[in-house]
Amino acid sequence: MDFRWPPPPDGRPDRFRPPVTRGPQTGRPTLPAPPTELVATPHGVELEQLVTGEGDPVTVFAHGLGGGIAETRPLGSAVRGRKVFFQFRGHGQSAAPGGTWTYLDLARDLRAIADLTGATRALGVSLGAGALTRLLADNPGRFERVVFFLPAVLDSPRPAAAQERLSALLEAIEAGDAASVADVIAQEIPSQLRNSPPVWAFLRQRLDQLMRDGLAAGLASLPQQAALDDRAALATVTAECLVIGCRGDDLHPSAVAEQLAAALPKADLHIYERPGILWTQRADLRTRISDFLNA
Repeated sequence: MDFRWPPPPDGRPDRFRPPVTRGPQTGRPTLPAPPTELVATPHGVELEQLVTGEGDPVTVFAHGLGGGIAETRPLGSAVRGRKVFFQFRGHGQSAAPGGTWTYLDLARDLRAIADLTGATRALGVSLGAGALTRLLADNPGRFERVVFFLPAVLDSPRPAAAQERLSALLEAIEAGDAASVADVIAQEIPSQLRNSPPVWAFLRQRLDQLMRDGLAAGLASLPQQAALDDRAALATVTAECLVIGCRGDDLHPSAVAEQLAAALPKADLHIYERPGILWTQRADLRTRISDFLNA
């Protein structure tokens, strides 16, 4: 990628010169970060939380590995009721307890936030989908409706590409190398969009957050783990489920989404044909999620 980091203050590369008649630039998949709060949980891990909206139902949103509240907020923009966004341990301002972490630990984080806020619905992205999978295997009646967006792991560890990407990200953050961090996170974005102004704005926000808050070393072992020992544990889940996958995504193989949907008793499956859904299919994705969770 053709990076000079940091980008200019307007969020675009210097070599990009739009016409003076160009209208407002749109397409950025993140929202400004409002004030959050730290919440004490029954299992002793303080977690960063943001609650928006009001009324019922209450939906909890669980982000992906290296992501956070900013990345999950757009997925709930058309969802009714109260929306609860939080940061897993080791992300943002959430605590980072010692020891090796497992998907059971992440499921406890998710369950604690859901219980404290009275959430009856949930959405999990990638790592968050794995935590949600483990939570439902242990507590099959906990939610009424759930969305798994880009599930990455079921009962086998994640692909080597995911382990390599996380290692590179952790090393770059530890070294304080902003350009290398930007290069790693830019791989999530379709190559043809990487030099557009919305992408530079997104990268700046994501980079600022990662360089400020970092990522805990306890996350390093997660790509080598599976969420479940056996997917048959999902056979008694009572929730209505929507599983959303994508072909051509090395970090989130569509086969995992297909296997997850097949293991759940009441699941609809939708597979997008190209990666970069948040950039290329955002309106369709938002409608698909809100139609399901608002039912």
